[in-house]
Amino acid sequence: METRAAGSRVAGASLAARTPPHLFFMVSAVFHYLGPAFAVLLFVHIAPLGVAWLRIASAAAVFALWRSPWRYWRTLDASVRRTVIWLGIVLAAMNASFYLAIDRLPLSTVGAIEFLGPIALAAAGMRTRRNFLALALGTAGVYLLTEVRIAGEALGFAFAFANCALFVLYVVLGHRMARAGGATGIDRLGASMLIALLVALPLGIRDAMPAFASPVLLAAAAGVGISSSVIPYVCDQLAMARLPRATFALLLSLLPATATLIGVLVLRQVPSIVELLGVGFVIVGVGI
Repeated sequence: METRAAGSRVAGASLAARTPPHLFFMVSAVFHYLGPAFAVLLFVHIAPLGVAWLRIASAAAVFALWRSPWRYWRTLDASVRRTVIWLGIVLAAMNASFYLAIDRLPLSTVGAIEFLGPIALAAAGMRTRRNFLALALGTAGVYLLTEVRIAGEALGFAFAFANCALFVLYVVLGHRMARAGGATGIDRLGASMLIALLVALPLGIRDAMPAFASPVLLAAAAGVGISSSVIPYVCDQLAMARLPRATFALLLSLLPATATLIGVLVLRQVPSIVELLGVGFVIVGVGI
């Protein structure tokens, strides 16, 4: 049985190595916001923190069955374990703040704010005119977005900016874990997801209870978890392992546009001209 499982992993690793890393990123870009868009539709039945916990729980279950991360945990040294634990904490907090934000704000707005952090990180790390221009454009875009709605949704923006900071940590820790290669990064991600499950338990288990009384809601929540946390996070690891950080950062410019498009198609959240302009500034800022 173990031989068969090992052979399956080798075959999967071979397929991943033959697949262009940009394709992994494109798949991640679609599912990064498609899953949360479907999650918004569940908010009528389950509170946001409950949906966030169910998302993490279903993803943790998939990783547990697929990768058996507890076996991998025993082989890690102290430094890697610390990274895995921190990523688990970040994943729990990031999912919670993100869902609380999209419960109050359009998906396109939250998606644009999410990328102000990576722009600022790039500007701080490499103080070039190009990066400062990117930061100025990103800041201008976010200002336009917040100016439109902040009066009535201050709490929503607080959660959105918290998610922005946590997303920076996710990118930094994710790259650190991906250095050892795609398959190893996925094993580490599986361990982090189990830690995220435990961290998020007191935050969301109570709100998640209605799903356990309805097989349909439970299945829908599991679908959100797979499409939001398993598919995009695995694709991120496979892309990060083979793409330079600068290239990965450039590709991130697609995500605010993806968030806007999915918000329109799935949630019928049609942005105003000013909001489109704000998202556009952020996209150009990330692209620079």
